[in-house]
Amino acid sequence: MDEKTEELRDLFMDVTDEATVTESQSDERGSLAETDEGAIDDRLSAVVERMRDRYEFDTELPTEALTQVVRGFYDGDDDATIASTIDADPNTVFRARMDLHLLDDADTDFPFEFAALREHRDGDPDVPDLAESLDTDPATVARALRVVTTQEQIRRVSHRFQSEFEDAIPDAALSVHLTESAKEDGLDEAAEDIETNTQF
Repeated sequence: MDEKTEELRDLFMDVTDEATVTESQSDERGSLAETDEGAIDDRLSAVVERMRDRYEFDTELPTEALTQVVRGFYDGDDDATIASTIDADPNTVFRARMDLHLLDDADTDFPFEFAALREHRDGDPDVPDLAESLDTDPATVARALRVVTTQEQIRRVSHRFQSEFEDAIPDAALSVHLTESAKEDGLDEAAEDIETNTQF
């Protein structure tokens, strides 16, 4: 018992006239940092499975690998790093992240304005022609179109699946790199679809 504890005990005894004081248990309480990794993976897997039921995934990665993609994303790993952990290539990880609604700032960083891409993507755009009009290459356009599609899916469900991933992972909100620019792009599109009625 340290000096401060002894002082508090003496004060308590003086005030209550009690001859004895029951000391608190000495067992250390658990830390909030202590987590059940298996339970986290189970929750993430459940979200992944619900998304697979709702959407047609672009990749054929198993649920376990997709769960590792989620983990890596929220750990701040890039696609190459995540790819090495699941024995895949970075492009497959990118496609998996799009399936899982996991966007970061780099995903919206292209050598052209996204607004210009949206203007030309109505219907079924010809990627080579679109690349020429945007003065870039077809691979870049195809990647950008995939990002735009993912943004639209995220907007339609109000970031629901992202929120579920973040709820499952402790401190995920502190490490999220779903940046403001990625969110704002989705919000801008959402605002365009809102009809405001000010007549009473």
